[in-house]
Amino acid sequence: MEIQSPNGSLQKQSLPPKNYGITKPISLAGPSEADIQRNTELEKFLIESGLYESKEEAAKREEVLGHISEIVKSWVKQLTRQRGYTDQMVEEANAVIFTFGSYRLGVHGPGADIDTLCVGPSYVNREEDFFIILHDILAEKEEVTELQPVPDAHVPVMRFKFQGISIDLLYASISLLVVPDDLDISRESVLHNVDEQTVRSLNGCRVADQILKLVPNVEHFRMTLRCLKFWAKRRGVYSNVTGFLGGVNWALLVARVCQLYPNAVPSMLVSRFFRVYTQWRWPNPVMLCSIEEDELGFPVWDPRKNPRDRFHHMPIITPAYPCMNSSYNVSLSTLRVMMEQFQFGNRICEEIDLNKAQWSALVEPHLFFEAYKNYLQVDIVSADADDLLAWKGWVESRLRQLTLKIERDTNGMLQCHPYPNEYVDTSKQFPHCAFFMGLQRKEGVSGLEGQQFDIRGTVDEFRQEISMYMYWKPGMDIYVSHVRRRQLPAFVFPDGYRRPRSLRHPSQQTGKTCEDVTRSRSGSTERQIKRKRDDETVDEKLNKPEKRASISPLRMESVSPDIITSKSGGTSHNSNGQAVKVEHRGTGDLDSLRGQTSLDVDDSSVVRSVESAEQIGLPFRQELLSPCEVSDFETREACKAGLNQEKTADSTSAFINDPEIGSSRRILNWKGVGAEVDREVVKACN
Repeated sequence: MEIQSPNGSLQKQSLPPKNYGITKPISLAGPSEADIQRNTELEKFLIESGLYESKEEAAKREEVLGHISEIVKSWVKQLTRQRGYTDQMVEEANAVIFTFGSYRLGVHGPGADIDTLCVGPSYVNREEDFFIILHDILAEKEEVTELQPVPDAHVPVMRFKFQGISIDLLYASISLLVVPDDLDISRESVLHNVDEQTVRSLNGCRVADQILKLVPNVEHFRMTLRCLKFWAKRRGVYSNVTGFLGGVNWALLVARVCQLYPNAVPSMLVSRFFRVYTQWRWPNPVMLCSIEEDELGFPVWDPRKNPRDRFHHMPIITPAYPCMNSSYNVSLSTLRVMMEQFQFGNRICEEIDLNKAQWSALVEPHLFFEAYKNYLQVDIVSADADDLLAWKGWVESRLRQLTLKIERDTNGMLQCHPYPNEYVDTSKQFPHCAFFMGLQRKEGVSGLEGQQFDIRGTVDEFRQEISMYMYWKPGMDIYVSHVRRRQLPAFVFPDGYRRPRSLRHPSQQTGKTCEDVTRSRSGSTERQIKRKRDDETVDEKLNKPEKRASISPLRMESVSPDIITSKSGGTSHNSNGQAVKVEHRGTGDLDSLRGQTSLDVDDSSVVRSVESAEQIGLPFRQELLSPCEVSDFETREACKAGLNQEKTADSTSAFINDPEIGSSRRILNWKGVGAEVDREVVKACN
C-alpha cells in the first residue's frame, strides 16, 4: 500500500505479515541455498519413490468417480419413484458425490483409495437405503469387487473396488428434499436437523477444505505431507484404526507446522515437523484455528465441559464446526511408539541437515519383528475370501480395544505395540490373515523383573466382543496366541526367512541416540551371554517335569496360561503344559471344533490336545508351552521427552524447547476460543 509523506512523495508502507493459525509464527525465515538444494533432492527422491500417480491413472480416477455419481443419482431416483413422489420430484431427485481425504488434499499416490461422500435427500436413509439397497445395486455391478459394508464404524462406510480403484463411500442425508448439484458443503446450514453420524460423515469434506484454506502455501503443504505420510507408513505408525494416526491426522499436524514456519520450503518443514513434535507436551491440543461454538448445539472438543475429552492422549482438533478430536483412537501405548518414531525422524533430519545422511535414511522400514521378544499373533480365518474381507474388517476395527484392555488389566505395566500391517500365510488351505502386537514391560518401573502377566481373561473378553459380529457366518474364527521372537512364523518375513540379528543397523534401534548405541556396545557381549543363559533356562523348563497346577474350582480363571490362544472356539494351556479348553462356537465346516465345552483342565498330552487346531492350520508352536513371560527389549529405551501423561480439566500450556528460539517458549495456551503466545527471547532462525 502507498501513502503520501508530508513532503508530498509517495512511500510504500509494509503491511504486517498475515498470521496463520492461533499463534504467531515461530520463524518467518525463508530458505537458504543449502535448504533449496535439499528441497530439490527431496522432491527428486519422492518422485523416484513412486509417490506420484501417472496422468493415465488420474484420468481413470475421474472416470470412476463419474460412474459412481451416475449410480447414486439413479439409486435416489429409483427410491423416489418407489415412495410415491410425483413425476416432477422423480425428475429433480438427486445425489451429489464429494471427495475428501488425500484425494481432495492432492496428496494421493498410485493405488491409493478415494474417500468419497454421497449427499442425498432427507427421505433416503443410511441404515436401509444405503447399506442394503445401494449395497445390492453395487453388488450386481461387474465393475465392483471386494464390497465390504462397515455400518457399525464410528463413521459408517462402504468399501469396494470399482474397476480396480479402491473406494471408501460414506453417506449423509441432509434436510433437503432436492440436493442441488452446486451444494456448498462448507456452509453450516447443511448441518441443520441431522444426526451426529451424518455430521461426522460431512466433516471429512468440510475439514479438507478448511485445511487448504488455513495453510500459507498449498504446494509446500502437499509436498511435506506426501513425504511424512510415506515416512509414517514405512515406520509403522500410519493407521487410525489400530490406534496410530490416519491421513487427516497427519495432514493437521503438517498444516500446523506450515503455519508456524510460513516461509519454509518442504525440506525445512519436514525437519521442523520432527523438531516440534518431539518436544510437544501432549495432551495439549494441536489446533489450526480457534474452537467456535454454534447455535446448532453440536458438542465440540472441550475437556472443561466434556469429561470424556480429558482422557484423550493426543488431541488433534479438526478446524471445521463442530471441532472434534480426530485422534481419539490413540492410546498411551501407541503414543509412546509414535514419540519414539518422532525421535528417530528428528535424529535423521539432523544428520541430513549436516549432510551426513540422505533422504532415503528417513524412510528406512521399521524392523518390527526385531524390536520385541514377545508378540501377540491374531489369526483371522473364514470359509471363503469374501467372508474373510468382511470378517477381517470387523476384527481390525476392534483390535484397538485389545490394546486398551491389556493396558487396563495390567495397570499399564504391559505395553503393546499393535502393528498396522497384515500378513497372509499362503500355505493355508483356507482364507487367512494375521496381525501382530509387540509386547514389553513398562520401562523405568522397579520391581517388574521376572514378572509374568496373565491376560487370558483379557483376551477372552476381547474374543467375546468380537463374536458379537452381526454378520457372522460359519467358518469365521479368530485365534489369539503368544509367540516369542525366535518362533515367529516365516510368512511375516519378506524373503521367507529371518534377518540375521548381526545385520541390524544402529539407526533401527528406536529410542536410542548414536551415543546410546556406542555406549551399549561395550555391554553387548555380556547381554548375549545373559540371553543365551535365559534361553537355556527356558529349554530346561520345557524338558523338566513340573508339578501339576493346583486349581481352585471357584477360581479357574486365575490359571496363568502359556499360550493365550483364544478364538470363537480354541485351546489355552496353563503353565504346566496342561490344556485349558475355552468355550467356543461351532465353525461350520470345521467339524473338529464344533460344540461347546466348559472351562476345565485336560489331563491328556499337550500335543494331542492341539491336534484339532493343527487340523485347521493353526500354527503349532512347541516353544509357546513355556511360561508366558514378557521380557525387556534390550535395545529399546522409553521416550521420556514430550510425554506428559497427566490429565487436567483444561488443557493448559504446551512448551517447545526450540533451538531456533533459544529458550522454553509457551506456544499454546488454550482458552476454548483462542490462544496466546508468550515470547521472552526470540533469536534469528539459523
